[in-house]
Amino acid sequence: MDQQDAAERVAATPYTLGSGARELLKWLALVMMTGDHVAKVVFGGYLPVASELGRVAFPLFALVMACNLAQPGADLGKSIRRLLFWGVIAQPVHALAFGGWLPVNILLSFVVAALVILALERQRAWLLLLAGGVLPAFVDYQWIGVAVVVLGWIGFRRRLWWLPLLGLAALCWHNGNGWALFSVPVLLAVGRVRWTVPRWRWAFYVYYVGHLALLAAYAQLLR
Repeated sequence: MDQQDAAERVAATPYTLGSGARELLKWLALVMMTGDHVAKVVFGGYLPVASELGRVAFPLFALVMACNLAQPGADLGKSIRRLLFWGVIAQPVHALAFGGWLPVNILLSFVVAALVILALERQRAWLLLLAGGVLPAFVDYQWIGVAVVVLGWIGFRRRLWWLPLLGLAALCWHNGNGWALFSVPVLLAVGRVRWTVPRWRWAFYVYYVGHLALLAAYAQLLR
């Protein structure tokens, strides 16, 4: 009986990327995303290498977020409020930079994914219908993007390492290329090292809004 209990505890323990590794992956993804945004706004949509690496940014963000939310004691409500706050601030400059209000910026996309996870945890059918069925129509990568986060969250919590690959495969189909799968070796390589990267939470959000504001200013000067 003791051995069975121990086995169940191991099976229920989420795979853990260290805090430093998660922070490093988040900043790597932000740099990749910045390059992709510059390619879209400054170079008319495509810049070699930068545009390809941009396809890696979203799955890295999604898997890091999934791992964060899978940690014991993760505060879903706090994460949703923080993402919503900064996502609302970022949305006007995001719209000015890219010439439209839809799809919404990535922070609001992750709000939708977190709401789906909240609905699953609290068994709220109406919230699941809204967040999983309706709201993805307004976010980048739509239902596939939300699925990458949710499948990653389930995979980290249940130790089903193959499950996030289904979402990444769908993302590759959506993008028309296989670059999203490159996020897996990047995550594994970074995750094997114990990094001591400080957690600059506010700096991350300020940078995200700031780089969009600069791109928005550039886009408005050209119009």
